[in-house]
Amino acid sequence: MKQLSEIEKLILLRTERDDEFRGRLLANPKETIESEFGVTLAEDHELHVYEDSYSVTHLILPPRSKFSEAERQEAKAGGNSLEFLRKTLHNPAPPLRQSGDAQAKFQVTVDTSESFVKKVRESIRSALEFLDSTVDEHGAWHCVRFNVADPNIPRHFEKPAFITAFCVLALRSSKEPLAQSLCAAARNHLVSNMEYPGLWRYYRHLPQDLDSTTVCSLVIADHPWIFLRRNFAQILANRDDKGCFMTWILDEDEPDVVSTFRIEADPVVNANVIAYLGDHPETRDAQRWLEELLSEGDLHGSSKWYPDPATICYAISRAVRMVQPALDRLRPLLVNQIHRLGSDEKGFSSVLQIAQIISALYNVDSLKSFDIKHLAEKLIASQRDDGSWPELLAFGDQSLKWGTYGQIGHGSESVTTAFCVEALERLIEQNTDTENNTYLRDDRDGH
Repeated sequence: MKQLSEIEKLILLRTERDDEFRGRLLANPKETIESEFGVTLAEDHELHVYEDSYSVTHLILPPRSKFSEAERQEAKAGGNSLEFLRKTLHNPAPPLRQSGDAQAKFQVTVDTSESFVKKVRESIRSALEFLDSTVDEHGAWHCVRFNVADPNIPRHFEKPAFITAFCVLALRSSKEPLAQSLCAAARNHLVSNMEYPGLWRYYRHLPQDLDSTTVCSLVIADHPWIFLRRNFAQILANRDDKGCFMTWILDEDEPDVVSTFRIEADPVVNANVIAYLGDHPETRDAQRWLEELLSEGDLHGSSKWYPDPATICYAISRAVRMVQPALDRLRPLLVNQIHRLGSDEKGFSSVLQIAQIISALYNVDSLKSFDIKHLAEKLIASQRDDGSWPELLAFGDQSLKWGTYGQIGHGSESVTTAFCVEALERLIEQNTDTENNTYLRDDRDGH
């Protein structure tokens, strides 16, 4: 029997002891779960509850696969087929637009808190208008796939569900109506790419993976499969002998092309799993592993998919913020890592690094010790006149350390812009908190 998630166990246990709850669950399952758990489940997905009896047994079949047997066999060999790979790519992407190709739209010199918030809010709204122009009619975000080593290799747009979730997790920090609209539209794209019982893959010729699965699950937490943690058993089964979560779900019927460059126990993937599953006995080993990794010092080379330590800090900080207070012990370790990165020869050399570090510091409640107006100036000064920020490497192996399939990069102006929006929202929030604290102190001093 497949392992049930804790939520399903709780519901079943309650029905054994509470006849009134059992009756309500059978009559109005969605409304009952929403009222009992304080959640709002997706309107576009029905939820039915059946009761076995001593004379009636229900056998519940999982949904049919989204892919035919022929399509599954085609995907298994897809990594070696140029024709198949083209199905995952969309139109050759234009050449990289250099940062100097457009002038910065805003010059930020602020004297008051009100002026600061106004300028930053203006920057955010301009960025959201740009993002709205890039998202397709299905709510899908795009990314550019490029070769780091050889710029002459054609660049292509790609639209895996991961990219959409990756950006929306950052964008949902904004309460701007347009930001919320973009996040809502993204849900349709993620649901349409979900495979039972709540799993995702980056490309069709790759197996399902925990990175895509967890970030997508965090975005569409209101879907019944995700709320009930139907993917719980598959995630837990994908741990190594140290209890860390492995990236690829290499089931028998899945493509096995990753075996030639396989690397497991990625820190970002484990942070995303912990953010989704929370503080459970099954995630404790992974929590300890991340703590050890941060304590050791240098994060360079600890991840195949996320070569920038700033991105690793950002992902872990998000897990810290979402899984309070279990991961509070990681807060000072993350702050130390960030200070170490900032004191490196290169410092924070890109706007994407700056944006993710701002959000990471906010997540561990350490942004207040920085000059937030100066950070906002640095971000907005590099914003283009169309509201965007430059395309930068967001993830992807930059070396051949892990095998011949390395040096493929992924990033886009949309990806960078989403993280810059998140950072600016965090700076406004921190500024507001600082102003409120100052007011309270002045008020107490006056009395």
